[in-house]
Amino acid sequence: MTSFRRLFPTGKPVFGMLHLNGDSPEDRLSTAMREARIMNDAGFDAVIVENYFGDVRDVEAVLEAMSDANLRCRVGINVLGDTERAFDLAAQYRADFIQVDSVCGHLPPEEDLAYGRRLSELRALSDALLLGGVRFKYMPVRSGRSEAEDLRIGRARCDAIVVTSDATGQPTDMNKVRRFRDTMGPDMPLLIGAGLTPENVAERFSVADGGIVGSWLKDAHQDNGPLNPDHVRTFLESAAASDPGPDL
Repeated sequence: MTSFRRLFPTGKPVFGMLHLNGDSPEDRLSTAMREARIMNDAGFDAVIVENYFGDVRDVEAVLEAMSDANLRCRVGINVLGDTERAFDLAAQYRADFIQVDSVCGHLPPEEDLAYGRRLSELRALSDALLLGGVRFKYMPVRSGRSEAEDLRIGRARCDAIVVTSDATGQPTDMNKVRRFRDTMGPDMPLLIGAGLTPENVAERFSVADGGIVGSWLKDAHQDNGPLNPDHVRTFLESAAASDPGPDL
């Protein structure tokens, strides 16, 4: 976990997702910055700027604003559908990490080889860590390989693996979390990528090394709602209580 622990040296980090919801570019920017400050001040370890509702222009606008915001937390990027652009933005705005929803398993073998080579080239030119999904929500499985084989290839392509079940907000199946951990071993960082709640974070963090939370933090726990500061505090309190801290 050398590279991962360079960024997150203690405990099990919690990543807050910025979905970039809003009715206009100005609204999306102001909403994202408000949410980022709430998460930062509450104690989140990182925020992820993702074009879930917005577009790449919104991602860049938020990153530019964050460069002058003096946030304590780490900043990451997930540009859905455009990994190349994510690496470009990470270099331009000195993002700490990039999330890519699938680093292995979503392509047929003949396309996967070229994808793996290109990902390796991009990583070699980047200072940002890469958090990569395998068998991720909404992603097809076209590799023709077993889950274990995709995991072994995927772990070589990134700095941490992100695991989910099938949908945004859906709790990540613990059987899948344990399979991923058993296959990868204890040294590869494993992050929960969806469905974390105050009620289940202790169980998930008993196996995983941290997690990403978004929908639960919103009003009515819906991804398109406004961030609720009370939900932020409640979740962080549960996450902190479940985290025994670094191994001695």
